[in-house]
Amino acid sequence: MNTETELDELRALVERRAGIHLDETRDRFLAARVREHMQERGITSSSDLLGRVRRSNFEYEALLERLLTQETSFFRYPSVFAALRNTILKEMHARKFWENPRTLRVWSAGCATGEEAYSIAITIADALMFVEAWEIEILATDISAAALRHAERAVYSRRELEALTPEQLETHFARVTGTDQWQVRPRIRKMVRFAPMNLAEPVYAGRMDLVFCMNVMIYFTEERRNALLRGFCDTLNPGGYLVLGHAESLAKCPVKLESCRHGDSLLYRKPLAVVKEAAPAVALEKSL
Repeated sequence: MNTETELDELRALVERRAGIHLDETRDRFLAARVREHMQERGITSSSDLLGRVRRSNFEYEALLERLLTQETSFFRYPSVFAALRNTILKEMHARKFWENPRTLRVWSAGCATGEEAYSIAITIADALMFVEAWEIEILATDISAAALRHAERAVYSRRELEALTPEQLETHFARVTGTDQWQVRPRIRKMVRFAPMNLAEPVYAGRMDLVFCMNVMIYFTEERRNALLRGFCDTLNPGGYLVLGHAESLAKCPVKLESCRHGDSLLYRKPLAVVKEAAPAVALEKSL
């Protein structure tokens, strides 16, 4: 598949069904991934490929998995997790300590294979005082079923865990017997709930204290990005934080969030003075 017309048809199909906008700047990436997919599945013509993905959800999802770049790692942006440990969690502890129940809800939106969600859980376990006395839920969502299966297994190679300290590895992971792979221990895994979700569709995940959506919105049009950002703002409790990727910002989206600089990371905080309003009951349950 290498003609402009064929790429345009495929691009339109993916954007219509998944909300992922692969503009002309990604043509080389798109063409290469499609060629790989066709070779692997023994598909010899682009018309055959297009026919298959239009007729079959299985074929469409197989192609989508090929197009999604699951680039992630544990503690990918150290300054973000330093801010979570040294600023955000301290604020949450001070504000929520006397609540009953004492809850902390976090959303990892676009969690890929789980490294971000487990990094959040490890940071909370290590930094939050009296963590056992809290009801902690980390909702981790992604459009990729294969990525979610990997995340739920919670097994990673030693190379994938290089960013962890020896203490973190020993405390939060157990080596899989006879291998160089390690599994996240149950204490951390039980903090995280994985669920399929297409962020391009209207969803409501409940009130959140913290939303991570890093390097996801670069795949959306400006209209979809702004709709998603407004949704995140509505989802956040007053005093809650939104964390975006380094190449993403709120510059073109007029939402009422304050910017906060932590090291080389820019975070966004919902002012405490904002009155909590009832969010529209757009059901997430159908995806869970």
